[in-house]
Amino acid sequence: MPTASGGAPGPAPAPVRVLLADDHTLVRRGVRLILESEPDLTVVAEAGDGAEAVERARAGDVDLAVLDIAMPRMTGLQAARELSRRLPGLRILILTMYDNEQYFFEALKAGASGYVLKSVADRDLVEACRAAVRDEPFVYPGAERALVRSYLDRLHRGDGLPERAVTEREEEILKLVAEGHTTKEIGELLFISAKTVERHRANLLHKLGMRDRLELTRYAIRAGLIDP
Repeated sequence: MPTASGGAPGPAPAPVRVLLADDHTLVRRGVRLILESEPDLTVVAEAGDGAEAVERARAGDVDLAVLDIAMPRMTGLQAARELSRRLPGLRILILTMYDNEQYFFEALKAGASGYVLKSVADRDLVEACRAAVRDEPFVYPGAERALVRSYLDRLHRGDGLPERAVTEREEEILKLVAEGHTTKEIGELLFISAKTVERHRANLLHKLGMRDRLELTRYAIRAGLIDP
């Protein structure tokens, strides 16, 4: 049917291609149902951990990655940093159960466009996906006021954002050590030598004032890098 301007309507735009990464199959299934009920969104790939998410995103045509924070091998934040470096055109959303200001700021720093709580994913996720594709930030309703107030308070006190206790590379190694991977396995996963892994682990122990893998594991749990 012709439009008011006399031309025929153009074809509908192709749906946004989504990569979904979460280590829980049931969560992925539920999120997939939410997204695929919308005509402008389609899930084209799934991953069970952050490292697999990076591989899947690099292997296929994906417009948007929806990443859980707490995943094995590589967290959602670590995957977001890697994807932002390697695929700067890819849009990224963090989907999490953690209503946590620090994680929110880390997500933005890692290159994510938004931060969605799993508890309200059925309400917010579709809107967040559309905002990300438009290159607009999305913050879950209810968080904006608290986040802005906290940030202004910090500026008023003359503070910046909280400092990272460890570097990004040290965080990657800390997570893998805590998950029980050997030095050789960590080197293979991160494409670095075993000697470099050992040096980073020694730096971590020294920097954090810790003695062994057990203490590093406890720290990784407190930092939200692995589930208890």
